[in-house]
Amino acid sequence: MTRLLRIARTVVRRLRGASRRQLAGLAIGLAVAVGVAVSSVIGLSSVATCLLASLLVAVPAGVIHLSRRLVRFSRSTQDAVRELRGTVDQLQRRVIAAVEKERLAAGDRHLELMEALARTERLTARGAEVLLHEQSREIEAMFQLFRAVSPRAPMPAGGVLHPTDLLGLVHIARERRPGLTVALGCGPSTVWLGYAVGAGGGRLVAVEHDESRAARVRTRVAEHGLAAVEVRHVPLAELSVDGRTADWYDVDALDGLTDIDLLVVDGSLTPAAPDPLAPALHVLGRRLAPAAAVVVDDEPARVAPRQGGGFGLTVRRRLPGRWTALTHPQAAAASSKV
Repeated sequence: MTRLLRIARTVVRRLRGASRRQLAGLAIGLAVAVGVAVSSVIGLSSVATCLLASLLVAVPAGVIHLSRRLVRFSRSTQDAVRELRGTVDQLQRRVIAAVEKERLAAGDRHLELMEALARTERLTARGAEVLLHEQSREIEAMFQLFRAVSPRAPMPAGGVLHPTDLLGLVHIARERRPGLTVALGCGPSTVWLGYAVGAGGGRLVAVEHDESRAARVRTRVAEHGLAAVEVRHVPLAELSVDGRTADWYDVDALDGLTDIDLLVVDGSLTPAAPDPLAPALHVLGRRLAPAAAVVVDDEPARVAPRQGGGFGLTVRRRLPGRWTALTHPQAAAASSKV
């Protein structure tokens, strides 16, 4: 009994999943079977035989129809499998191509990284050597500075000038022993230059357009007791040089500066201008002494001959640090004889 119930449940479960055509065919077959049974019971053997014959014909027809559907399903399944296989093959080829491309790119990046590391290693070694050489040079310049100058107060720190730059200014001031030195722009270098100029009995006038900076430097000068140093605050004004207008020091405030033996043009401290030397020579070039020298913070290759040629400053000389001195040929000849 339990087995029959299980079979019945299985049949019911299968019938629930059947389609309408399957249910209709099952119902017709069941009706024909019932008709055969009833006809046999009531004695209508001819009707039963006809119904049985029709059932026998319907069963093979159903089997043939089912086999044809199975064949079509099998073909569609094979087509789907074939299409899926083609898609998988294409995807596999794409994945392999992408992996190969990334492998080649990774190899190229590895080579580039190795070359960059090798280049960096070479540059680092060269840079360390250059840095060590520059540090040694600056230390040597610092020792020379303090041998040449005996400060009476702590020397000002900071500024854009290195010890080699300061040594260049101190050297030319001690060498030329100028009577009047004019420095365009003031800072820590003013104190060093003031000691060198004062040791030769000269006078230094530092011109500064920034009033607060001029006040700070003036305080430093007073601390060191440099009586021969004057820090002059000169405001800016428009100046026309070779048809071009630039903001430079007020020319009226520079009256009285004549017979200048040494002119220092510090481009890092002077008013912003494409060529800081041009306005300086335009205003003060005629006030230079016959054997004067002009010191500019520029490389010799960048100091064009025309920049000092108008006043006879045609001889260029490289000083320690970043300075270049422009002098007259006669003054250079006299200096070499001495």
